[in-house]
Amino acid sequence: MARIDLLGGLSADAALLRARMQSLSRQVTTGLKAEAPGDLAPQLPRALDLRAEMARRTAYSGAIGLTLPRLEAAQGALGQLAVIARRFGDGVAVKLDSKDPQSLALAATQARDAMVQVGQLLNTQSGGEYLFGGSDLANPPVPDPDALPTGGMASQIAAAIGTLGGGNAATVAAATRAAALDDSAGTTPFSDFLSDPARGGVEPRRSLLSADGTATPVGLFANRNAAARSAGETTGSWVRDLLRGLASIAALTPAQTASPADFQAMADTIRSGLQSAADALADEQGALGQTQARLEAQQTRHAELQDSLKAQLAGIEEIDLAAVLTRLQSTKTTLEASYTAIGALGSLSLAGYLR
Repeated sequence: MARIDLLGGLSADAALLRARMQSLSRQVTTGLKAEAPGDLAPQLPRALDLRAEMARRTAYSGAIGLTLPRLEAAQGALGQLAVIARRFGDGVAVKLDSKDPQSLALAATQARDAMVQVGQLLNTQSGGEYLFGGSDLANPPVPDPDALPTGGMASQIAAAIGTLGGGNAATVAAATRAAALDDSAGTTPFSDFLSDPARGGVEPRRSLLSADGTATPVGLFANRNAAARSAGETTGSWVRDLLRGLASIAALTPAQTASPADFQAMADTIRSGLQSAADALADEQGALGQTQARLEAQQTRHAELQDSLKAQLAGIEEIDLAAVLTRLQSTKTTLEASYTAIGALGSLSLAGYLR
C-alpha cells in the first residue's frame, strides 16, 4: 500500500513538473510570461494603463509626423512669397520714377506675373490638402490665380490709380487699400469660404492636439495673417498688402507721371506697403519655424516616453529569457530524475522492496 502511495505521489509530482515545463517552454517560444492578459493578475491594471499611455503617445507622434511635412511645405511657400515681397519692395518699387516713364511697362508686366505666382503659392498643397485655406482643405483658397491681374480687386485698384493727380495721392492710396480689403463677390480673389464672415472669415486657426492638454496652432489663411502682426502701411494682412502693391505697380502708366508729386507719394505708399508685407511674412515664417521646432521636440519626447513605457510593460509581460531557460533546464532535470525514480520503484519485486 505504501508503495502504491509513493508511486502515486511521484506521478503527481511528475505531472506538475510536466505542466511547469510546458509553461516554461511556451514562455521561451513567445517571450511572454502569459498568453492571456488575465493571467497577469495582479499586474494587469498596470499593464493596461501602460498600454493606454503608449497608444496615446503613438497617436500624438503620428499626428505630429503627418503635420510636420505640411508645415515644411508651408514654409517653402512663405519663403517664396517673402522673396517676391522683398524683390518688389526693395527693388522694383524703389525704382519707380516719374522721370523714367518708359520703365513702367516692364515693371507692370513683372507685377502681373508676380500676382499670378502669389496666387499659385497660396494654393500650395501637401498630402492633398490646401495649406492656406483654413479648415477648407479640399478647395483652393484662390480659385483662379491666373485671373488675379484682371480680377475685381486689381480692376478697382487700377481704376483708383488711373485718377492719380491733382494732389489726390492720399485719396488714391485709401481707395487701393479699400479695394484690397473688399471681400464682396466679384472683387475678392479669395474663395467663398475664406471670404464668408460667418465661416472662414472668423474661424480660429486649425490646431493640432500634440500632447495631453496641448493644442498647437498650425493653420494658415490666404486672406489674413495667422501669427504675424502687420504694421505700417498695411491692410492688416500681408497677403492683401502684397497683392495691393503688385496690382498698384501693374496699374501705373506714363499718364500718372504727369503729376510728379502725386506719383512719388504713390510710389512711396506702394513701397511701404510691400515692405510691410515682407516684414509680416518674416514674422509668419519665424512663428511657423518655432511651431515646427516645438512639435519636433514633442515628437522626440513622445518617442523617449514610448521607450520608457515599453520597458515598463516588458517588465510586466515579458520574460527574462536567461532566467527562464535556467528554470526550464532545472525543471527538465528534476522531471527526468522523477521518471527515473518512478521507473526504479515500479521495477522493485516484493522481496526486494521488503529487504
